[in-house]
Amino acid sequence: MDKPIRFSPQTRSLLEALLEGPKDWHYGYDLSRLTGLKSGTLYPILMRLADRKRLETRWEAAEPGKPPRHLYRLTPNGLTFAKDACKSREGARAAHRVALDGAKA
Repeated sequence: MDKPIRFSPQTRSLLEALLEGPKDWHYGYDLSRLTGLKSGTLYPILMRLADRKRLETRWEAAEPGKPPRHLYRLTPNGLTFAKDACKSREGARAAHRVALDGAKA
């Protein structure tokens, strides 16, 4: 039997933010604002997801006088991965609520 994959709260938060616009390209800065994650936490997660082919990345064409910016979006495999991660979180929350309700009775 396979062990379920465990996700950090930070990774789940990022995946939830990406699921809000799963086919859209996102700037790291915008993802940081949406999730509240600092760059030292956010960018390693983004790199790890990209290395595992859950995200695709590209550089935005730079305007004159501005540096290029990195963009991220879910791959088709990453979309399934993100949905599963967020679904497992909801299942854990529901089980926790049932346990709490049972303790109150």
